[in-house]
Amino acid sequence: MIWLTWRQFRVQFVAALVVLAALAGYLVVLGRSIRHSYNSDILGCVAANGCSLSQVEARFVQDYAGPVRVSGVLLMVVPAIIGLFWATPMITRELETDTHRLVWNQSVTRTRWLAVKLTLVGLFGVAATGAASLGLTWAASRFDQVEGNRFLAIDFASRNLTPLGYAAFAFALGIAVGLLVRRTVPAMAITLAVIAVVQFAIPIAARPHLRAPVTASVPYTSAVPDDRGGFLKIPGPGRPVEIEGYTIPGALMLTSSAALLDSAGRQVVSDQLRQCLLRDPRKTQDCVARLNLHFRVSYQPANRYWSFQMLEFGGFVVLAVLLVGVSLWWIRRIRG
Repeated sequence: MIWLTWRQFRVQFVAALVVLAALAGYLVVLGRSIRHSYNSDILGCVAANGCSLSQVEARFVQDYAGPVRVSGVLLMVVPAIIGLFWATPMITRELETDTHRLVWNQSVTRTRWLAVKLTLVGLFGVAATGAASLGLTWAASRFDQVEGNRFLAIDFASRNLTPLGYAAFAFALGIAVGLLVRRTVPAMAITLAVIAVVQFAIPIAARPHLRAPVTASVPYTSAVPDDRGGFLKIPGPGRPVEIEGYTIPGALMLTSSAALLDSAGRQVVSDQLRQCLLRDPRKTQDCVARLNLHFRVSYQPANRYWSFQMLEFGGFVVLAVLLVGVSLWWIRRIRG
């Protein structure tokens, strides 16, 4: 069975190794370039007198955001490729050409036949994804350090452990869908649709709630708009005043807009800020900062990054195991 599996998938194996070699070369070049810029520009600025570190860091992020994000998107496509072009045709081409009738009537049972293919091809797909993830994690490490938010959707899904979970899930999904649908093109379409929905929905619907969020009461000071990006949204008369865009460094923010509250916890309306609004608009924020106001935000702290990586990876591995179990059970029900 091992020899047969190699014969059937040697082209995919060799193609994957060639692509991995090319990607590794690109990531080495990108990683060395990022490190050179980090050492010369950012560390050089730290050592220099009168250098604006924030401007240098902003320029550094702007220069490398494109290559790093594109690499992340490409890595997120790898699980879809594994599910579509490796897993799904593995079963459907046997069923469509009726070769399964010959294979399943040999000394090797259909369950063992599928188990060997799942083990060899699936583990190779996960290992290849892991190698690509390791390369990108290394290449982008200084960029991630300066940018300071590893919870960004593309970054989180293309670094460290999470891509391995996606690859395992996509491969198991392709096998299961192929067994159930039994036609290559429809099975590939369904597999692609499910993977796309999962990759889109997880960062929005699931990842922010893997652990109970932290809720904090934040005083409104001059640091809110200057250092944390939050700005006042002052609507028409009698309407609640809100803070939008407030961020905590490295955190996964669950609150994008928060009501401004007084010391008693009541919502502040625009009429209460009349004395500040009548002043020079440039001094409005400083005036509001002296009124002893606050707002509440919910977020996932930066120090939960690795626990989120392990939880998401583990969740996808569990789904993959369940799908493999369904496939091994269902293959016995197919008339051969």
